[in-house]
Amino acid sequence: MGGRVFLEPPLEERAHFGRNQKETLQQKFEQLPADEQSFFQSGSSFLGLNSSLCGLIANSFFRRVMNVTQARVASALPMVFLPFFTTVVAYESAINYPLMEGDLNCATCAAIRGGAVGALIGGIYPMLIALPLNGLLAIRYSSSPMPTSENILQYYKMICKPVFKKMTFAILLQCAFGSYLASKHHETYTKALLLPDPRRDPEELNE
Repeated sequence: MGGRVFLEPPLEERAHFGRNQKETLQQKFEQLPADEQSFFQSGSSFLGLNSSLCGLIANSFFRRVMNVTQARVASALPMVFLPFFTTVVAYESAINYPLMEGDLNCATCAAIRGGAVGALIGGIYPMLIALPLNGLLAIRYSSSPMPTSENILQYYKMICKPVFKKMTFAILLQCAFGSYLASKHHETYTKALLLPDPRRDPEELNE
């Protein structure tokens, strides 16, 4: 009894097909209205700006808890730039890049990814930066009594608890905003997929 043999296309052929698919998707994306293209390209920046705001808020809370009054600008600058750039890079890597590669076809998956980036990178990550930054400032300026090495984990846990409680709403807001952005970007991606192939002859499309 003879059987059929299914052979996978050569690696070069599959790579060529992948490049053609990406090029076609990019050309379709360029056919979308300018406002939709702009929103798709700049959406991650809005999430990044919110992350910077979360960083400034978390920094302010930790400064109050640790009684740090010095180096306001020095502590604020990293809380603006680090969350912004990290959030933008994370969102682009998790959402926009896979969409433009044609690798993220699940709307629910996109929304979950966006929510995770918003909550973890856009909300919790700024807190993780602000804690050691202000801890070092508190040590340098002796603004609050620091614990011994045996009690340092308990000390930081005690400090983080009220700050995390105050930041909960901001984290949830970032999660919701990230999920919303990813959903809208997936809608833009779906709309681009439905556009006709710009490389095909218009007469073929009318047949």
